Amino acid sequence: MEKKELIQNINRLRKEKNAIILAHYYQESDIQDIADFVGDSLALAQWAAKTTADIIVLCGVHFMAETAKILSPEKRVFIPDIMASCSLAESCPADEFEKFIQSHPGHTVISYVNTTAAVKSITDIVVTSTNAKQIVESLPSDEKIIFGPDKNLGDYINKLTGRNMLLWEGACHVHEQFSLEKILELKKEYPHALLLAHPECRKYILEVADHVGSTSSIIKFARNSGNKQFIVATESGILHQMQKENPDKEFIPAPPEDSTCACNDCFYMKMNTLEKLYSCLKNERPEIFVEEEVRVKAVKPIERMLEISAKHGL
Repeated sequence: MEKKELIQNINRLRKEKNAIILAHYYQESDIQDIADFVGDSLALAQWAAKTTADIIVLCGVHFMAETAKILSPEKRVFIPDIMASCSLAESCPADEFEKFIQSHPGHTVISYVNTTAAVKSITDIVVTSTNAKQIVESLPSDEKIIFGPDKNLGDYINKLTGRNMLLWEGACHVHEQFSLEKILELKKEYPHALLLAHPECRKYILEVADHVGSTSSIIKFARNSGNKQFIVATESGILHQMQKENPDKEFIPAPPEDSTCACNDCFYMKMNTLEKLYSCLKNERPEIFVEEEVRVKAVKPIERMLEISAKHGL
């Protein structure tokens, strides 16, 4: 089926079925362009919580679709490719994380949204890269905190807040791959370019960045900046929205260590395609299910995140 026909059929089906298509910034450009809403993890969770649609199709990775189901149990939630996982979520198995928590009693548990429903169910507060600093700062300065699974984000938040959170040793395979040496070479080639980096990057990348922030923060910074050139150290899917919003500016993807691979692309994010999106809407599968016992426990830390985010206008 040609792209034009695919788009027509997707538009027809979502209207017929009262479906909403939510897409993450890391999705391929065709999916971003057809989505009802494109956003980062926090924004997708906010939309999932308030939508009046009967069906949510989450074009992202599995934990995002799980989060939508946790927040909207009365909705049917689908994902175009059920195998679209997340290396960061996989780095934190629930049973191992629970043992880690039990071995460090008396700690408040903060989990990044990039985790399974099972991990969220043993968490006190969920955070995203957009709100992690504000949520940590909302807790008493002497509170003992476990932060998982992203060690790079946790280390960055420790630095910003002066906390000493106990960090789980997890990381994102995309953000771990960026090469400092090659980025510095790019900076010489483009001396006026600003380096924008996601806090999941390694510490030495963040130290040379001109701006560190979530995907939405990076997009906002580029939009508001008078600068014309940017080197972007996060998943390359973000460049589509940045270029759409700023056609007069140049965005250069930060290079990975291995120049022979597309390591600044998330393999899992790119598993979703227009063809799979159409099939998903047509056949109403694959569908996301979360056990009610797990969902009831997991929804509490997510709702706490949303409440604190709302107080801070995030």
